[in-house]
Amino acid sequence: MKRLRVLVLMHPDLVPPDSIKGYSEQESYVWKTEYDVVSTLRKAGHEVRPLGVQEELKPIRDAIEDWQPHAVFNLLEEFHGDTAYDQNVASYLELLRIPYTGCNPRGMMLARGKDLSKKLLSYHRIPAPNFAVFKKGHAIRRPARLKMPLIVKSVSNDASIGIAQASVVDSDEKLAERVTFIHERIKTDAIAEEYIEGRELYVGVMGNQRLKVMPIWELRFDNLGKGQRAIATERVKHDPDYQERRLIMQGPAEDLSPELRAAIIRSAKRICRILELDGYARIDYRLSAEGIPYFLEANPNPEIAESQEFAQSALHDGVGYADLLQQLLNLAIKRQAAKDA
Repeated sequence: MKRLRVLVLMHPDLVPPDSIKGYSEQESYVWKTEYDVVSTLRKAGHEVRPLGVQEELKPIRDAIEDWQPHAVFNLLEEFHGDTAYDQNVASYLELLRIPYTGCNPRGMMLARGKDLSKKLLSYHRIPAPNFAVFKKGHAIRRPARLKMPLIVKSVSNDASIGIAQASVVDSDEKLAERVTFIHERIKTDAIAEEYIEGRELYVGVMGNQRLKVMPIWELRFDNLGKGQRAIATERVKHDPDYQERRLIMQGPAEDLSPELRAAIIRSAKRICRILELDGYARIDYRLSAEGIPYFLEANPNPEIAESQEFAQSALHDGVGYADLLQQLLNLAIKRQAAKDA
């Protein structure tokens, strides 16, 4: 394996220490992905330089001109404090003609807006919940076609930001309260979808032209409190103590018929091609009691910490974490080589 110089882009607050010794699980959780990527690439023999960027593009250009990395590992999820601008960093890397991991800017744009992606996929007859978008500063009126209960989310943020048990609403009064919460606290437009009772499934996909689908993964809720919904709230995603207390588990989805499994795999590939996703992505589904996989959202450049769904599903498929990161670098280098050719 060729030794590479790898520039790793991340938020300045998430630049990890050289060692996690002395840090609690809760303290290290916030920069776990960054630590896992940097430390694993170094152990694999690569020369790695973390770079925290948020307000300016110039540090990226300076690092590339001065250090001349072979590739950029892009862990940025926002720029200027806005998730909508992460695609601009990918566009800048393309202009610099430097290989970078993850999705291209067009795919990021199409997937980030939950409303736009659902409209595109609905045209291609991929099942998705009915929804409506509530823009900031506009009156909150539920369309008659939208049936309760609903789940209210940010239209653009991912990682379950702003999602709680109160996000599932069963009246117009509660809908207005939750939409207002998204507008005022998360500061984005809100989307309300018809709530699908069922199983939470995640499907990891890797590749540029040729796509590889990881084993179908499931988020399981084994100790929910009375009256609570089995949804991926912010606490479910980011609070280790809550995960342990509520027995929130992840693992390969079981009891899926071969026909259903094949249909989900075909669907995940179709979604990636329709939304023009490459590099790596995760497609989220809600599997109804009737066995219909409803598309929830597409996540370009999903969470890639060693303990999280994408890496764990790859491991279940026989791809260790170091090999997974190397494959993502290889995809980045091959994509740029194809463009240069």
